[in-house]
Amino acid sequence: MSPTATAAPAAATLATATALDVSREAGKPAVLRAPSFAGIDPAIDWLTEQRAAVKDELHRSGALLIRGLGVDDAADFGRVRDVLMPRRAGYKEKATPRTDFGEGVFSSTDLPAVQPIRLHNENSYTLDFPGTLLFGCVVAPTEDGATTVGDMREALRLLPADLRDRFMAKGWLLTRNFSELAGLPWQKSFATEDPAVAEAYCRENAIGYEWLPDGALRTRQRRSAVVTHPVTGEKSWFNHFAFWNNRTLDPDVREVLLETYGDDGLPFDTYLGDGTRLTDDEVDAINEVYDRVTVRETWQRGDVMLVDNVLNAHGRESFKGDRKILVAMGDPITLAECRPETAPATTASGE
Repeated sequence: MSPTATAAPAAATLATATALDVSREAGKPAVLRAPSFAGIDPAIDWLTEQRAAVKDELHRSGALLIRGLGVDDAADFGRVRDVLMPRRAGYKEKATPRTDFGEGVFSSTDLPAVQPIRLHNENSYTLDFPGTLLFGCVVAPTEDGATTVGDMREALRLLPADLRDRFMAKGWLLTRNFSELAGLPWQKSFATEDPAVAEAYCRENAIGYEWLPDGALRTRQRRSAVVTHPVTGEKSWFNHFAFWNNRTLDPDVREVLLETYGDDGLPFDTYLGDGTRLTDDEVDAINEVYDRVTVRETWQRGDVMLVDNVLNAHGRESFKGDRKILVAMGDPITLAECRPETAPATTASGE
């Protein structure tokens, strides 16, 4: 199969999915409208009956917003999660702050409301990651604040051919400098106070590491930029390359960070898998593809949205007013199951 080819779901899958009341509009994710319920208990019963069809539709659309379940709080959200994603996935190598509500339910990223979050695939830099994400709205913002999504099958197709071929062959390289001042300290990212435990994790997960003279930790990891979905067989653009590339930063922010930390000391930075730094035009071309595939739907209280983490990337608009979006991660899968185009390694040389 060519890099841009897609494998259609089985006929039986398509037949099951068409039984759902799913609408599709340009610029929006697929929306499933649930029947009217007199409480969360009958909503959960209905969702349990429709689970297989919902997951089939998710594999077709990549993201599916479900409207009408009446999810009011974290407890309701947890019940929906247990139906749709009974196998929970962990959150490894943490990169952003979240509030933990317990039982595998978190806040979406706790970053300032004025700061949008670009599209990315959750934990694309780890060796195992959530196959599915579930978002739920318990407080809708007064303005903007949508959880944006984008089809990474389409993104792969739209990438300039030369860039796509280079990433297919070389993968991408992530460098991290852990600090109390920017990003997260290594103790929070690796959930330990013991340097030996952090080192062991790095060795077991194909991450190169070095301790700097001031006691800070620097890591490097090469990962595949393109993977194959383990169920649908479709190839997908799956990475944080543009998300963490310093050329994606606001120019003023980049200047301050470079002056403060130096070119090799940024909290996050990315390269082509062989260590090559892409040009501004090349990074812009990737970000333009993300912009082209981005779709959004305004949150309503009680909405939930399933996102296939391999088929779709997700992000967040800036917003005004209160906003409380919950997230849970499930259906864990390994990178090996996704047949990476590039083998994971601790350095650009592939060691």
